Amino acid sequence: MHMSRMFLGYSRSLGIAPFSRFMLLLISLGFVGALCGDDWVSSKQAQAALPGAFLEGFSEIVEKVGPAVVNVAVKNGGSSSRQLPPGPFGGPPGGGGPGGGPPGRPPGGPGLSAGSGVVIDARGYILTNNHVVEDAKDINVTLNDGREIPATVVGMDPKTDLAVIKVKLENEQLPFIPWGSYDTLRVGDVVLALGSPFGLKSSVSFGIISALGRGSVGITEYEDFIQTDAAINPGNSGGALVNMKGELIGINTAIFSRTGGSEGVGFAIAVSIAKDIANSLIDSGKVVRGWMGVAIQELTPSLAESFQLPEGQDGGVLISEVHEDGPSAKAGLQRGDVILEYGNESVKDVNHLRNIVARTKVGKQKEIKVLREGKETPLTLVLGERPSDQVLAKAAPPGEKPPAMDKLDNVLSGLTVEALSKDNRNQFGIPEEAKGVVITKVESGSEVEAAGLQPGDLLQEISRSAVKSLDDYKQIASKIPKKELVVLLVSRRGNNLFVAVNPK
Repeated sequence: MHMSRMFLGYSRSLGIAPFSRFMLLLISLGFVGALCGDDWVSSKQAQAALPGAFLEGFSEIVEKVGPAVVNVAVKNGGSSSRQLPPGPFGGPPGGGGPGGGPPGRPPGGPGLSAGSGVVIDARGYILTNNHVVEDAKDINVTLNDGREIPATVVGMDPKTDLAVIKVKLENEQLPFIPWGSYDTLRVGDVVLALGSPFGLKSSVSFGIISALGRGSVGITEYEDFIQTDAAINPGNSGGALVNMKGELIGINTAIFSRTGGSEGVGFAIAVSIAKDIANSLIDSGKVVRGWMGVAIQELTPSLAESFQLPEGQDGGVLISEVHEDGPSAKAGLQRGDVILEYGNESVKDVNHLRNIVARTKVGKQKEIKVLREGKETPLTLVLGERPSDQVLAKAAPPGEKPPAMDKLDNVLSGLTVEALSKDNRNQFGIPEEAKGVVITKVESGSEVEAAGLQPGDLLQEISRSAVKSLDDYKQIASKIPKKELVVLLVSRRGNNLFVAVNPK
């Protein structure tokens, strides 16, 4: 065992990665076993503990997919990397990159940035990140053989941070990477990340899939990320994540880092989203998304109990608003329904439902199963097209004012509310047609503060009873027993959500 310690110590002094040290350990154990005649371990046993790909290397896969991964250089626009807070590419704000440039950019003139791209079609279509090419004046693609070719934008989708660009070559088919299948991926699968980190083209790193279906990361609006520990660094944005068959399973997009470099937590947009978006951008230059016409929220344990979810029931999302004349309203869905299934697929959470609805073709009919007042109800929905953000945004005009009311002796005692007035409508941006009472103060340390209520929230329901005026609030709130859980419906910045207030 002394020799294995020597190998590990030597590897540390050389700065060899942990996985490489693991391989050295196995090899050294096998060597020592063979040398000393130990029965418990041998060279063959050590080799058998490793997958075949590790013994043979990844050169064949890299030779197959490498020519389809390109460098994307952008002038006067675009950014070379996508990052999570606090600073550029996850590093400290204002940090510098190699060669004196910003993190993620190779040394070069002002206004020049670099990222990566993946050829997905022999005709010259290249998939990359939206943030690599947005606002770009000039885009140049450097192919694997060193040729530099101008590219044009085919279409961009900021909501998933994907974009398709195209290079034009006369009588030439470009090598491309075929799409893989998301359904076959498993946590622990070995993957390769290819791209141009720090502007260094044709770079490869390897790792495993650390997690699948990562959502609510806060990077894009529609999220279905593959998390990997394969090294992803500035300039890798838009590069390929491939499996051991040489298939494209993700587009490298972001890392979580405190230093600006890879720390083993990278995110790639999964093929489940990337393929649909790429095809849509190539076909029409835009993305058309399915739309149910509802606002949805996660089910907390308190809300699950309040809306009579059976014990042991996993998943489901709560409808907090149904858009008038939208597809869900026409199908009979109601505020307070819990969506359990969409098209015979169990709904896991808000991110899951949002993604599968967005990927459904407009006009498609889907069977929906909801839980309503403790009973499962089947409904049929015909998907509409998601309107633009401008159409969905709500206006905020004015109204008028009566006096506030006294405190209560129950879980709502920490709230101060007022009738709607012209002043508080203007102050909190509450639409003229909206009904309810406005929360003007939330007492520190109270049950309502713990529940997450905020000044400016428009209170519309108390335990499913409508609140349209201050009188309604007084009558309903005064009848709540002292130690009873209460579910409120509030509107916050135009979005409805249910809030469960637990007694202490």
